[in-house]
Amino acid sequence: MKETTNSQPAAKAGRFLGTLKDALAAAGRDDVLSGPKIKAAPDAVTQPIARSEEPTQKPTPAAAEQSDKEAAPATMSAAEAARLAKAQMSLKPQDKHVEFSAPPTTRVVRGGGKTQGVPARTQLVRGKAKVERGEFGQDPVVGWLVVVGGPGIGAHRPIFEGNNTLGRSSSQRIPIDFGDEAISSEEQAYIRYDSSSRSFLFVPNLAKTNVVSINDKRPTGAVELSQMDVITMGRTQLVFVPFCGADFDWAELTDTKG
Repeated sequence: MKETTNSQPAAKAGRFLGTLKDALAAAGRDDVLSGPKIKAAPDAVTQPIARSEEPTQKPTPAAAEQSDKEAAPATMSAAEAARLAKAQMSLKPQDKHVEFSAPPTTRVVRGGGKTQGVPARTQLVRGKAKVERGEFGQDPVVGWLVVVGGPGIGAHRPIFEGNNTLGRSSSQRIPIDFGDEAISSEEQAYIRYDSSSRSFLFVPNLAKTNVVSINDKRPTGAVELSQMDVITMGRTQLVFVPFCGADFDWAELTDTKG
């Protein structure tokens, strides 16, 4: 009775190890249980290990040779390689293999299709195009004052049709606001453009004590401006550049005057 009782755990251990060994062998692993082996008790009765599966049959030499032929890469002749290269070149772009890692290509839409987010293409105008003129969206520019000396050198200010006030404040129609405190804040002078006579007049504000000069001369009344006249206000020099005049005036565009 004692030998029979001790042999039961050994038999169970043998069946467990045998089943695990077969499972690892079926999975293709060569290392089967490298751990310590379990020895049965001296008085235990050794029993055969139960196998859950039949041993795998070894392949025959002919089957092994056939498997090696299938696994080995086929050798391609020069003629076959040339035919394969020609067939790949004849493939259309949509038939060619594209790797998933390749960046997406730009999609071209032809015909009337529209792609969201793509700006409209520039239209080519052939022949003489008809230009439509509507109402003015802002006061039309008739000339400019360009700063050639003092604070703000290189800047410019537009001159508009009608009466223009000049001063350091940003509320002036022509603000000379470049930091020259020698210029009066408001209405240091006036520049007027008369579309009927197509002429520019510079009118100093004699009520101001700040000195204003045109070409180094101090005017005491209205002075007609000519192209490239130099106006000095405080420590700032401005050059007069006309746009309208004898050669052009906005009144010539009769369809814009309503």
